[in-house]
Amino acid sequence: MSRWIQLALLAVAAVVVVELLVQDREPAPSIPVSQDVAALTAPPAPELSLKTLAGSPVDLKGLRGKVVVVNFWATWCGPCREELPELAEVWRARHDRCFELLGVAGLSGREDVEHMSRSIPYPVLFDEHADAVDAWSVHAFPNTFLLDTEGRVRQVFRGAVRKEELARAVDPLLPHACPGGSG
Repeated sequence: MSRWIQLALLAVAAVVVVELLVQDREPAPSIPVSQDVAALTAPPAPELSLKTLAGSPVDLKGLRGKVVVVNFWATWCGPCREELPELAEVWRARHDRCFELLGVAGLSGREDVEHMSRSIPYPVLFDEHADAVDAWSVHAFPNTFLLDTEGRVRQVFRGAVRKEELARAVDPLLPHACPGGSG
């Protein structure tokens, strides 16, 4: 076999191994969203301050008062690509009800993120140096965090999350009225 074919096979095998390692399908420990006591014991979310691909700064602190979903993904992650349209549906149905969804692209090249983000309607933040990935202890992609209006982590979804599952978790946390207007 030629050296180029051997290298190509090795590269394909490496990609497969990485995909298998980052797919953490184990159920995530979560805090039940239906119990008031859970809100009191829910940990505060780590800091998150990144820029969108267009260069606009986004700071999680500025989103207090909204329910926020923070979805960590990578361009090379198959389950991430599969869940993006479903996340977009959840965002479209709720973005005017004190809800925000932030896609945090990590461990990916900027051009790849820019290409994939063209079909994503919610803000995409670029974690160029994986600082947020580290701060949020993301060990696998996708990894999705649900934050209440006080910025506390109410649930963590490891692996791809279905729109129905995410909607069931988000809806009870949405305020009846959104202070300061919509979205």
